[in-house]
Amino acid sequence: MSNDEFRGALARLAAGVVLITAQEPPLDENGRGEDVGMTATAFMSVSLDPPLVMVSLRNDSRMDDLLSEQPLWAVSVLAESQRHIAGRFAMKGRISDRLLFEDIPYIRGEVTAAPLVGGALATLECRTEQRVVAGDHTLVIGRVLSAALPSEDGSPLTYFRGRYRQLR
Repeated sequence: MSNDEFRGALARLAAGVVLITAQEPPLDENGRGEDVGMTATAFMSVSLDPPLVMVSLRNDSRMDDLLSEQPLWAVSVLAESQRHIAGRFAMKGRISDRLLFEDIPYIRGEVTAAPLVGGALATLECRTEQRVVAGDHTLVIGRVLSAALPSEDGSPLTYFRGRYRQLR
């Protein structure tokens, strides 16, 4: 089986789209660390008791490196109207994350201090419980410390056959 055959088969699995965020530790005692964000479609619920979720991160990516040191992170479940946010944080070779957050409405999580996107269908704040290296990715399992439903209206943004989609 080729990589293209494998990708093609899994592209037929629709997935929800989330923005994973965390804050880098500050460089000194007086500063605030930079906010970091990453679009993810490999995200799922793992357990209800205790409440656990999992995200798959490409090994040695900026988010993988950050979450290997920073145990606190957040998830914003994106609405279909937030496709531009998903695309912005999925770009390869992108500008600094500070600029990517510049015109996006968000609040800081009370537990993680990570950005939580305004208008998201749901937000979660998490603490890493376990990291499992699996091939060229690391599965980060997080305990959910808080959950909120900032926007009760709207439909989820989904990813299917290599494109963002809307449920119909």
